[in-house]
Amino acid sequence: MLFGEEHTRKYRETGGEVGHDWQGTQTLLLTTKGRKSGELRELPLIYAPWEDTYLIVASKGGADAPPAWYLNLEADPEVEVQVKEDRFKAKARVATPEEKAAMWPTMTKEWPAYDDYQKKTDREIPIVVLERA
Repeated sequence: MLFGEEHTRKYRETGGEVGHDWQGTQTLLLTTKGRKSGELRELPLIYAPWEDTYLIVASKGGADAPPAWYLNLEADPEVEVQVKEDRFKAKARVATPEEKAAMWPTMTKEWPAYDDYQKKTDREIPIVVLERA
């Protein structure tokens, strides 16, 4: 099973041939700029296409604190995304409550545990919309 740095490396090296399909779902690579270090951070995340955008969920397994990548894109929403061989610049934004209501079922279809993650925390787990720049 791929995970973490190995997952990212294999995905990048193979244009997503290895790593896109993962545990019954699909992943993309998200690159953010570290809000403190300024270093680029790249990691695989579960996603779903939505109209002409991509959706990701800042769940961190239902932890009370959001994932570091989410804090990074709050500080700088200019990100880079790779879906299979397609690598592009994008702008990240949080889905509005109305959008999230429509998008959540799409994301729980990709990863049903998102519902359990939301029940584990009082934090509102955001859906992030990645819009091609």
